[in-house]
Amino acid sequence: MRINSWLIAGVLAMASMMGLSEQAQAQEPLKRFSLEDLNYGGNNYHNMTAKNRFTTWWGDELVRLDLDKCYLVDKKTGKETQLLTLEEVNEWLVKDKEKRVQSLYYASFPYADKPIVLLQHGSRSTLLNFKTQQIEWSSETKNINVLEWNAMSKASAYIGKDGHNLFVRKADGSSKQLTTDGSADIVYGQSVHRDEFGYTKGTFWSPDGQKLLFTRMDQSMVTSFPLVNIPTPDSKPREGQSRIATPAPEKYPMAGEPMHKVTIGIHNLQNGNTIYLKTGDPTDRYFTNPAWSPDAKTVYLFELNRDQNDCRLVSYDAETGEKIAELYRESHEKYVEPLHPIVFLPWDDSKFVMQSQRDGYNHLYLFNKKGNLIKQLTRGQWVVMELLGFNQKDKSVIIASNERHAIQRNLFSVNVKNGKRTLLDENGKGYHRGSLSTSGAYLLDRYSTPTEPRNITIVDVKGKKAKRYFTAENPWKGYNIPDYRCGTIKAADGTTDLYYRMVMPIGFDPSKKYPTIVYVYGGPHAHNVEASWHYGSRSWETYMAQKGYLLFILDNRGSENRGRDFEQATFRHLGDIEVQDQMKGVDFLKSLPYVDSQRLGVHGWSFGGFMTINLMTTHPDVFKVGVAGGPVIDWKWYEVMYGERYMDTPQTNPEGYAQSSLLHKAKNLKGRLQIITGLNDPVVVPQHCLTFIEQCILEGTQPDFFVYPGEPHNMRGHQSTHLHERISRYFDDFLK
Repeated sequence: MRINSWLIAGVLAMASMMGLSEQAQAQEPLKRFSLEDLNYGGNNYHNMTAKNRFTTWWGDELVRLDLDKCYLVDKKTGKETQLLTLEEVNEWLVKDKEKRVQSLYYASFPYADKPIVLLQHGSRSTLLNFKTQQIEWSSETKNINVLEWNAMSKASAYIGKDGHNLFVRKADGSSKQLTTDGSADIVYGQSVHRDEFGYTKGTFWSPDGQKLLFTRMDQSMVTSFPLVNIPTPDSKPREGQSRIATPAPEKYPMAGEPMHKVTIGIHNLQNGNTIYLKTGDPTDRYFTNPAWSPDAKTVYLFELNRDQNDCRLVSYDAETGEKIAELYRESHEKYVEPLHPIVFLPWDDSKFVMQSQRDGYNHLYLFNKKGNLIKQLTRGQWVVMELLGFNQKDKSVIIASNERHAIQRNLFSVNVKNGKRTLLDENGKGYHRGSLSTSGAYLLDRYSTPTEPRNITIVDVKGKKAKRYFTAENPWKGYNIPDYRCGTIKAADGTTDLYYRMVMPIGFDPSKKYPTIVYVYGGPHAHNVEASWHYGSRSWETYMAQKGYLLFILDNRGSENRGRDFEQATFRHLGDIEVQDQMKGVDFLKSLPYVDSQRLGVHGWSFGGFMTINLMTTHPDVFKVGVAGGPVIDWKWYEVMYGERYMDTPQTNPEGYAQSSLLHKAKNLKGRLQIITGLNDPVVVPQHCLTFIEQCILEGTQPDFFVYPGEPHNMRGHQSTHLHERISRYFDDFLK
């Protein structure tokens, strides 16, 4: 085991804080948490999170948003001066016979050089000039689903009253219907490929706002999973309406089965034409990360085969839909995963930046628009975690990366000419998230460290100077908090470092033995351990530490931000390497004299639910109690896009699917296992847990089961508090 010196420093600082807390305890008893305090659905949760400042950029000016005021923030001093008040905004709106707004929290300033604020109030969107106190534009959005508004053209893309067909509304209020065949089978303007490959939406305006790129997804060939909506206890059917539960089918393409077909359309506001990109037959293909050229004449797509091991960057004419050229191709024996669109340099539209893991780590590459590689901009055994934008004056790219440490996230500028990287954040520690001003001259940096809940700084990118703007007080001051520790152990391969977090029981006595819960996720595109406040600890861990448990969390191979080989180690055999690594964590726990190895529990959700049952049935004599939420049981029942990337198809990898399935392990269950699911889970459909329970019945093993009617993959609102109370009670009943 190895613990980094800077991590020790964080632990010592926390220990020092704890020492002060113990002195204070002699004067006044420290308070205890409830789930209403710690769970995000709890009634007091908002008072127990670190205070924040809500801000937006107005060009290169920083504006703080509040309920009834907006403030200009001096970027050198952090001093605030009043810009707008809710009272005066409503006075101007009413004068022009517009509806009042209830809050300024959602105000935005879409034009860098104009004193105009965009206001959302009820079903209206309004542009208000706060210098002339006049309304410059307003639009009614009642009974329509606005997908995206464009500041350049003031046009909106929206789904009409039928809930299926796509429309555009111009600035003058005139609307045009773009599609007529929209239905549950033909879906327009929505995120496709089940939100994989970087998709979060399905409409993309051109830079000049005159062309709308949109997705069309034909899922008529995809089987519907029969989810059901049941009436709530207090619901009363309308006269003549049945009391019977109603079908809520979810189009769900399972691994190895037919998947939907996506095509890409473009509507031109100026001539009224709609064309589709001539990509060829969309069967068993993915079209991802659309990007516009700065002149709005060309569209770029990453195109991927169904095996997800052959990726191509292709350009298309935005007027005719004709294919122009294949600019780049990348293949890999396991998989290639395009997650980010290309981005053109704002000072040179003949060059673009592309992200790729082609050298084993996610890095930036500079190409010309003909597809010729100019150079690799970043390199090293670390990953670019985000491209935030560009500083146009010094011609640099602003990124977030974990170059400083594997569990950190820091902000850098990268000089495009010479590749020199310059640290921008305040101290080079912690976990940072940034937002750039319009020109990239300034950066707002929100960050925390293991001992600091939230800081906000304003960075002069050119001068590389960071001004502290806001420091949040510890919202848990006066409460009895545990000790949060972080370190490394070796993976099952004997060489790879894995990072863990350990939350010690409150009142920890090293001479005692404590029941211990392993919290696990373990899947791709996620991590649990980071250099943020309390090392990224979930509040439920603090709640359980208060109840006398020790919590242990380990990021095994297969998780994110450690490079391609680290993540792809699990390829075609999900659940094998991950369990081996987690068991190395168990070996470490057993080496600690204060861990009661006879009282080990495990808990996780989604991929973590899969891991929980996998651990309990692969090592049935190790784990006494487990709680598995929304668990995948057999990957052949999971969706095509995610499942086939990591497992290939059931037809081409039958051995891997059979080995990863938990059904044949149901007979091994010995400990107390509670399985929890949302009845309307559209992600890990209930077929998983129900079939596992059926197999347990056949095998004579006895899991417990709890369902949340009407809930999706994760419990919403106050039901989340109920969920965590249930999880906690299960460990109290059978592990403590």
